[in-house]
Amino acid sequence: MPKTRSHGDGGLYWSEARQRWIAELTVGWRPNGKRIVRKASGKTKTEAKNKLKELVRNLEEGAVEASTAYTVEQAMNDWLVSYERGERDPNTVKTVRSLVNNHIVPAIGARPLVKLEVDDVEDWLAEKAEVLVTSTLRNLRSILRRAINRAQVRKRVRYNVVLLCEELPAGKGAGRPSKALTLAQAEAVLTAAESSPMRAYIVVSLLTGARTEEMRPLTWDHVDLVGKPTASPAIPPNVKVWRSVRARGETKTRKSRRTLALPERAVKALEAHQVAQQAAKAVAGDDWREHGIVFATNVGTERDVNNVRRDFRRVIKAAGLNPAEWTPRELRHSFVSILSDGGMPIEEISRLVGHSNTTVTELVYRKQIRPVVESGATAMDRLFPAKDEPAGLPLSTDQAS
Repeated sequence: MPKTRSHGDGGLYWSEARQRWIAELTVGWRPNGKRIVRKASGKTKTEAKNKLKELVRNLEEGAVEASTAYTVEQAMNDWLVSYERGERDPNTVKTVRSLVNNHIVPAIGARPLVKLEVDDVEDWLAEKAEVLVTSTLRNLRSILRRAINRAQVRKRVRYNVVLLCEELPAGKGAGRPSKALTLAQAEAVLTAAESSPMRAYIVVSLLTGARTEEMRPLTWDHVDLVGKPTASPAIPPNVKVWRSVRARGETKTRKSRRTLALPERAVKALEAHQVAQQAAKAVAGDDWREHGIVFATNVGTERDVNNVRRDFRRVIKAAGLNPAEWTPRELRHSFVSILSDGGMPIEEISRLVGHSNTTVTELVYRKQIRPVVESGATAMDRLFPAKDEPAGLPLSTDQAS
């Protein structure tokens, strides 16, 4: 008599209907008491027996839902559905989906998840490293890791192959480095902005260092163009940088939530902008949507990043600079650069731009921060002025030897 399989080892039988050997394994029980069965098939008994061994191994290692029919693309799509349920910024979701559809699915999406190997992932990343920057590679690896981790939790795969990969390969190089306007260039941009609807946006951005994501949702109830000059101490005109375009409206970090005094030039630009906005509101009539947005569109809605960039580059071109080489975020870099060049301590600059510490300021704006700290030498020159050295002073005995 043929050897009977032990309980939990599954079974093999021939299917006349399919003309194949069927491997069958009970992997659990439903609440109603019915068995949960996993099946595989093969043309030969040996092939089916090997697949049964694979089912048993998956069960022992916790991957009872593992199947060669479940591909990397399906794992990515399942993860995207759960990812998009969260309170995500729409632009972030759009970016993540673009990375999945353009870089992950075309390359390895058809691969069965249980057959995805370390070499597959490393070869894919190495290929992408030739055309993508390191930060994008890091994002791709993170997305794949998170998708496989979700599949592992749901017992569709035994282990997360991404965690077994070697170090991330270096990309083709850094993206376009941020730069800063010189004082003369900044003045040229401010002058060019005088006749632009972007005047107030550019003036406030450049003279306060606010982020572009903080400027776009700014509302008039967070702008005080008068202040309280009779208070003790006096409160100058100011702008409350308390919101951003992030999913829940919060600023980038806790210290990013700050109130900044407005320079006189910014106050005048905002006063003129307020008058112009009232005129635009009258022209729009019933089309106007009142949201209290400071830098609104012609119908009162919040500007998006694309039309801000478009109008900003028109001003850059009018200032005699190459519009393709500049973005609105570099007004913030220019703010840091100009203050640093003017001698302001980095601690104070860090507070103004809303960084959690000076390390962040130095890391992000290292090319815009003065590389030489001169305050100590300047103070010592004042306390201990240099004296003229007499010519032909003889060397000491040690020097002569």
